[in-house]
Amino acid sequence: MLKRIAVADLRIGMFIQEFCGSWMDHPFWKSKFLLESDKDLARIRDSAITELWIDVGKGADVAAGVPSATSAEAECEAQARLMAAVAPPVVKRLSMEQELEQAVKLCARSKQAVVQMFSDARMGQALQFEQAEALVEEISQSVMRHPQALISLARLKHGDEYTYMHSVAVCALMIALARQLGLPEVAVREAGLAGLLHDIGKMAVPQALLDKPGKLTDSEFAQVRKHPEEGSSILIASKQVSALVLDVCLHHHEKVDGSGYPHRLQGEQISLLAKMGAVCDVYDAVTSNRPYKQGWDPAESIRKMAEWKGHFDEQVFQAFVKTVGIYPVGALVRLQSGRLAVVMEQNPKALLAPKVKVFFSAKSNLPLPQAVVDLSKITDQDRIVGRESAQEWGFERLDELWTGMELGGRGR
Repeated sequence: MLKRIAVADLRIGMFIQEFCGSWMDHPFWKSKFLLESDKDLARIRDSAITELWIDVGKGADVAAGVPSATSAEAECEAQARLMAAVAPPVVKRLSMEQELEQAVKLCARSKQAVVQMFSDARMGQALQFEQAEALVEEISQSVMRHPQALISLARLKHGDEYTYMHSVAVCALMIALARQLGLPEVAVREAGLAGLLHDIGKMAVPQALLDKPGKLTDSEFAQVRKHPEEGSSILIASKQVSALVLDVCLHHHEKVDGSGYPHRLQGEQISLLAKMGAVCDVYDAVTSNRPYKQGWDPAESIRKMAEWKGHFDEQVFQAFVKTVGIYPVGALVRLQSGRLAVVMEQNPKALLAPKVKVFFSAKSNLPLPQAVVDLSKITDQDRIVGRESAQEWGFERLDELWTGMELGGRGR
């Protein structure tokens, strides 16, 4: 049986069925769980939540004499609200090519908006959160129309725009990953906003350090490592974001084995959204060209990240791989036939059989007529046998093959 109680009456051993109020008013990604931790109890009492539903059939009941509300109608009402929060909006799907055209324009608008927002933060001015939320909505719509177009395009950056476009890319990745995990739609938007703002603290770091082409000294790196706490200070002062967004900003560099920073959290001490932020942040960072290094191939990045034991939450990382693919868009692969191809689009039902564009023969070391091949079709007996390095092959404009666009300095 469900009972609605005040947070003040919540006790260890109760089974929480649902929090009353907005999903963004409390620090938990799940709404149904047995309360076993004094720390979790303190987090609930410190949140904006004032009431919640408990299931006395699965946990402790309220003390005698404590008032509560119970009814089948109330339970139905609670479930209806929860289902409404889960349902994603209906958006017409577009082809990869169609959405790439829109994503190019969206990237340009997004960069301009983030530059302005981060500049305001650097100058100590109030952040325009209405603009940030509108941008998250646009990015969310793009990911709904085609889940890979924007997240693949946003990976391609000029060196001088990394800080800004990294935030856009992580926003898109967070939205796609949140949907892969089946989170409620309101949580998807929170994940997107968290991705957009996760590096806002870098505005407290001297620009010269962010743009430094060489390796940072120990003291310089220590200064850069302060950006999560600087960012959380900026967001706290704004009084306009939820605890979830703040948590991602503060803890996206934590690792599940406790070796991260700033608080060396481990395992379940790290929130779901912060675990998601850690994966999305690293993936975009290692696949992007930086002033001091060339970005890794997307498929090679997935392979290396999978080997970093203790860095990422395993379930979150597995969901991330399903989001971007074992061979993400833009990856250079070798086929069993000896042809080289660039990955064009994922096949959600067959991660090892994406759509690719063949263009080169590794056997003859000569270009081939370009052709798009769907490896998931039984009419084509070819398959991927391994990853290849575009740098080692000397392919300098590989990204133009999968985008179908002249990218100039944007991609290599």
